[in-house]
Amino acid sequence: MKIPFLNLKHINQAYQSRIEEAIRRVINSGWYLQGEENNRFESVLSEQIGCNYVVGTGNGLDALRLIFRAYIEMGLLKVGDEVIVPANTYIASILSISENGLIPVLVEPDIDTYNISPEKIGVSITNRTKAILVVHLYGLVCDMETISRIVKSKGLLLIEDNAQAIGAELNGRKTGNLSDAAAFSFYPGKNIGALGDAGAVTTNNPELANLIKALANYGSSKKYINKFKGINSRLDEIQAAILNLKLDDLNDITERRRTIARRYCNEIKNSNLVLPQWPRDKMKHSWHLYVIRSNYRDALMKFLSEKGIGSMIHYPTPPHKQEAYKEINNLSFPVTEEIHKTILSIPLHQCLSEKEIDFIIKALNEFKPNDAE
Repeated sequence: MKIPFLNLKHINQAYQSRIEEAIRRVINSGWYLQGEENNRFESVLSEQIGCNYVVGTGNGLDALRLIFRAYIEMGLLKVGDEVIVPANTYIASILSISENGLIPVLVEPDIDTYNISPEKIGVSITNRTKAILVVHLYGLVCDMETISRIVKSKGLLLIEDNAQAIGAELNGRKTGNLSDAAAFSFYPGKNIGALGDAGAVTTNNPELANLIKALANYGSSKKYINKFKGINSRLDEIQAAILNLKLDDLNDITERRRTIARRYCNEIKNSNLVLPQWPRDKMKHSWHLYVIRSNYRDALMKFLSEKGIGSMIHYPTPPHKQEAYKEINNLSFPVTEEIHKTILSIPLHQCLSEKEIDFIIKALNEFKPNDAE
């Protein structure tokens, strides 16, 4: 049996006829940017997340970049301010900070959740700290109750990188509506994926939303009148139309992923593997990725490959060891480095069959490090 880590063709085939119809509708409309499809996308996402304002963007990184840029324009941030961010996130989170002339302050995660440690946030705050960027990594909600208390006590901005957690919840509230502003990615491999790049910002602040919309449109809210030195990052109508189809299925997609994850949590029993914890009742995981940990990671990856099961490492090299940030290559984050050396993502998506799930569980239960060497 061959089970790729992710089969986007299979996932999108379920939508093929409707996608083709949506594309024809956009083509025939003669309106390809900031039209009715984008308006509907922003309205539907706003309703699903429970926030007041949504602004579609060209991609998830731009969504984050625009949030920080808007706060600078509003005078709530300035160049040189510090922003706390998890050390084990994907590099995009950190790029969004440094690109705006802000200083990323990397903080270790909790080894059990892979999310930023509130305790370590507390000891990392200085008088230059002005914001915290949390990342709901792999789809698990951060400890937002504790982090929100820290933010309130220190008068900081709180921003969510929600690229991996659409559909996740805390106490009945959706991620993307647990902070001052949040960024979404609809990269093709996400739980809700476009057929190309796409992103969005969510917020309950009308001033911030209007400013981001202008900044993403060359700094203009009125044609040929440019108040800001903006960028071009607009969600196109075709991608918005495709996302509208998929957003209608968000709850079903999320529940299917949770069902598969629960089977993994309950049925994989191998002392050589550390499984992700099933979240507390007040938290609902979106299970963008199912990430296991093993001291025999490379042997495990080889073993699964020989069984025909795809796997991936999210992510092999932490940001502080990337050449792009060579100025901090000398820093040490032992928890982050341990995570990056030992984690492995196994297949989890809504199109996995029960037979494939059975096969994956059986293989993981059979894994013995010596057999794979």
